[in-house]
Amino acid sequence: MRTEARWIENVIKTEEYEKYMKDGKDFINDDEIWEKIEKNRSPDPARIRSIIQKSFNLDLLSPDDTAALLNVKDPQLWEEIFDAAGKIKRKVYDNRIVTFAPLYCSNFCVNNCLYCGFRKDNKDEKRLKLTLEDVRRETEILAGKIGHKRLIVVYGEHPVSDVRYMIDTIRTIYDVKVKTRNGIGEIRRVNVNAAPMSVEDLRALKDVGVGTYQVFQETYHHKTYSEVHPKGTLKSNYQWRLYSMHRALEAGIDDVAIGALFGLYDWRFEVMGLLYHAIELEKQFGIGPHTVSFPRLEPAQNVAFDTQKYKVSNEDFKKLVAVIRLSIPYTGMILTARENAQVRREVLPLGVTQTDASTRIGIGAYSEIYGADKMIDKTEQDLAKQQFMIGDPRDLDDVIRELAQMGYITSFCTAGYRCGRTGTNIMTLLKSEKEGQFCKLNAILTFREWLDDFASDETKKIGEELIKKEMAEVKARVPKIYSEKTFKALENYHERIKNGERDLYF
Repeated sequence: MRTEARWIENVIKTEEYEKYMKDGKDFINDDEIWEKIEKNRSPDPARIRSIIQKSFNLDLLSPDDTAALLNVKDPQLWEEIFDAAGKIKRKVYDNRIVTFAPLYCSNFCVNNCLYCGFRKDNKDEKRLKLTLEDVRRETEILAGKIGHKRLIVVYGEHPVSDVRYMIDTIRTIYDVKVKTRNGIGEIRRVNVNAAPMSVEDLRALKDVGVGTYQVFQETYHHKTYSEVHPKGTLKSNYQWRLYSMHRALEAGIDDVAIGALFGLYDWRFEVMGLLYHAIELEKQFGIGPHTVSFPRLEPAQNVAFDTQKYKVSNEDFKKLVAVIRLSIPYTGMILTARENAQVRREVLPLGVTQTDASTRIGIGAYSEIYGADKMIDKTEQDLAKQQFMIGDPRDLDDVIRELAQMGYITSFCTAGYRCGRTGTNIMTLLKSEKEGQFCKLNAILTFREWLDDFASDETKKIGEELIKKEMAEVKARVPKIYSEKTFKALENYHERIKNGERDLYF
């Protein structure tokens, strides 16, 4: 216990966030947010349509404009907002959906968040930490049997899963190479979801090759934050968490990811908080969030929080997703497997760019399920080993087939991160609509890889037709967007991948 207490004492570096505060205050002003929501009640339809058009400029909307959108009551206007959200997504990202999987490495935690299954007072939680051999085994399943190319690794906040452990696990993941049906399975990008860290520790993460660094504020409302994160715990420090992205960018990590846990407080306030966060990052560093996540509170073991007071309905969930897309139009938007399959089908067209699939969040769950000799019910969940209940446990193959039937191409591309299209570079490309041009080509190539290495016969048949359509679209954009040389290179790469080569990209 003394070792744990000493570790806790040394985590928070007050000076690393206080220097960004103004007159001792952070950039979230609760009263101001509510004033804007109240001031923009009953917005005129003409104003809403003007705001919708403004969002197509791909710049952040103002807080007043966002508050006006949140106050729309007219169902017809909401349909126009939903339509615009889909168009903006296609304008920036085309018809791609990036897939990934979470890999939970440990569930030890020193915090006591009232809504979380990992909280330290939950005595029924089976505390586990993956060994490096466990990590290797899980990665072999994810990269070699399922076919993922990117992971987000998740850790509880505890000395047993400190930055040294994170570095070791990330190195282990990158080291895995698995022979597949026609090629090699590997993880090409590891993103991190972890507790707030110091600049020194974040620099160490950057050095090991971490992709995006993700920290959710959970709730931006100060009073609610203090209520659900008990005093005396590391997580009770609102500002240490709020300025996590500042420290990450200061440490040289190019891509940062923000999010709120919807259901802790009023969903309209949280959308405004996300916008203010994006505004602050652009103001301080010239770039906004690489992605925004909007998970809803889900059942967890032995929670000590009223999950019904601010529960977000499916209809309001669709609204908040669409408003985020219009308000932060350039950002990637992540829809998680917390949501069931039907909700995901309805929300995907509203601006989503990324989603996880074949998701298992129990410690060691991929090996238990996909590595077992006998048939195991993949829908079973053990809340004693996981943080919360997931809503969509479908296999990656099932999700990809459905996406293709909906007209989306699944992208496993990680080329941009190895070509320097990160940070300010990718923000410039996204806002100028150029990033999608590279990504469309790389989506075709990585989708080809996955179809040949992992797809079921049914999914491969549907995927082949989609690739033909995508190739035809690229050809039709010659020479207006793509050159004849680029198209010929695409055809050449495509054939080489069909013949067994891997990881060819633009």
